Amino acid sequence: MQKYSVNQRSVDMLLHYIQDGEIVIPEIQRPFVWQSVKVRDLMDSLYQGFPIGYIITWKNPNVRLKNGKMSGGKQVLIDGQQRITALMAAVLGKEIVDENYKKKRIFIAFHPLEEKFETLTPAIEKSSEWISDISAFLKTNSQMAFLREYFEKNPNMSDEEKNKVEKTLEKLSSIKTKDVGIVELDAKLDIEDVTEIFVRINSAGIPLEQADFAMSKIASYEPNFDKLFGVNLRKCIDYFSHLAKEPHFFTEIEKNDLEFKQTEYLQKIKWLKDESDDLYDPDYKDILRVSFIKEFSRGKVSDLVKLLSGQNFETREFDEAIQEQSFLTLKNGILDFVNENHFKKFLIIVKSAGVINSKLINSQNVLNFAYTVYLKLRKDGLPNNLIEKYTRKWLIISVLTERYSGSPESTMDKDIKDINKNGIEKVIAEIEEADLSENYWKVGLVQDLRKATISNPFLKLFFTAQIYFHDKALFSDSVTVEQLIQIKGDIHHIFPKDYLQKAGLGRGDYNQIANFVYLQQEVNVKVSNKAPKEYFNEVLEQCNSGNLQYGGIINKEQLLANLENNAIPQEVFEMDISNYEEFLEQRRKLMAQKIERYYKSL
Repeated sequence: MQKYSVNQRSVDMLLHYIQDGEIVIPEIQRPFVWQSVKVRDLMDSLYQGFPIGYIITWKNPNVRLKNGKMSGGKQVLIDGQQRITALMAAVLGKEIVDENYKKKRIFIAFHPLEEKFETLTPAIEKSSEWISDISAFLKTNSQMAFLREYFEKNPNMSDEEKNKVEKTLEKLSSIKTKDVGIVELDAKLDIEDVTEIFVRINSAGIPLEQADFAMSKIASYEPNFDKLFGVNLRKCIDYFSHLAKEPHFFTEIEKNDLEFKQTEYLQKIKWLKDESDDLYDPDYKDILRVSFIKEFSRGKVSDLVKLLSGQNFETREFDEAIQEQSFLTLKNGILDFVNENHFKKFLIIVKSAGVINSKLINSQNVLNFAYTVYLKLRKDGLPNNLIEKYTRKWLIISVLTERYSGSPESTMDKDIKDINKNGIEKVIAEIEEADLSENYWKVGLVQDLRKATISNPFLKLFFTAQIYFHDKALFSDSVTVEQLIQIKGDIHHIFPKDYLQKAGLGRGDYNQIANFVYLQQEVNVKVSNKAPKEYFNEVLEQCNSGNLQYGGIINKEQLLANLENNAIPQEVFEMDISNYEEFLEQRRKLMAQKIERYYKSL
């Protein structure tokens, strides 16, 4: 049985379907990632009569109306959103939202004599020979009047040139009548079938985001009790992710979306307009994932799409009651996610673990599942002190075990089911027994610190531990590691880079994790390219003489404590290039010990 149908629709008709809501795109406000030159090339392809690829839609199930008749489901856009947005921008003159969530126009200019498209520049705008915005021509009610105005601006044209302009503008106008292929996937297909079809059709092999399926389903849901339910829930998700990154975007919502302004959702998310913390800036996929896992105790977003499609997992048939309940449940999850009190208390817990900056966490999914844990424990009614403890533990245990770096959905699915079945305390204890044994702290973690990259999660975890313990930077009596990270201070080499390079060592040697430390810039300049035994002994002499050269430490006990806090072996006073490997091995062990003490104190 064929699982799709193929139809041809004109550009004009396709845009009409979009504007009338017959084809629903997940979110027209989502950032447009194409460069303007791609929009130009798309218009040129249409002008030349070249194909621009298929638009792929997936039909919602038919819904029984109150009068007993069946209403044909809407088509939700699966692939082609960037092309659709480009057409709306170039043909209809609609604003797009750029990667910074700012609204702007994309102007595509056309030269009738040269039959050439370009993105608008100041020089083109000043030239009378160019039509600076093709949408103005394509939208006009009188192309003859437009043509007369063009000739008035170019009075020196010959009759031959005028004839060519007439023909090329007629050809330009025909863009609206050019056909675009639409692949309509059968409503009975499930998410796995749709994904497989997409991958096979899309020659670029772009991975299909199942969250976009979910957003399409949300956008197109119009229950009898509230025809705008899906549209406003979708906007709540997208507007929250916009505001988290760009708080000033709130004024755009208030000014331009009067319909949404009247909903309960705006009041739930308006607190973000005064929020500048960027520790956790979730996008729409993160919001969907956390809300779904917390409410449905499932980790695979494909299951959410099935539920929002009203699929009965046993019969695989459409069930309107399942669909309605799934949307109401998801709404509860979304409102919990965007709740100001919940969100801010979660951030406080994260910061209390020493994670004060998003750059200290490599994986957004670590934060996502930690927030899921926090919201679930709140829902389960655990005491606040236990909620804080277990949320912190889970956050850091996820980093230590690199829990969501492989197959995050499958791992999250298992984790949430285990937590539901056995409770958070038991699940953490089982992970500790399996993955964080004594052997891990003494051998496994030490091995993980044998890397040569500043972005390694275990190096970041070491710095997080230093923040947690309020450690001072190397050789400092007052400036903390936390303060240096907050002002985006630099990480420096204990065995100076230039010193090691002159000894013939390469990048993989001098950038070893165990050679990195937070150090004030002026101290690093003083260190220059000296051997450790040279400048460490100068600091020791500073303690005896009181003549400050490196930082503000003025006694030996303070210096030794500072070395301990920075996991630097005391043997460093005697070390030079011949001891570099020995130094690295000793410091890895000290760093691992500090991380262990940190985790066990959470």
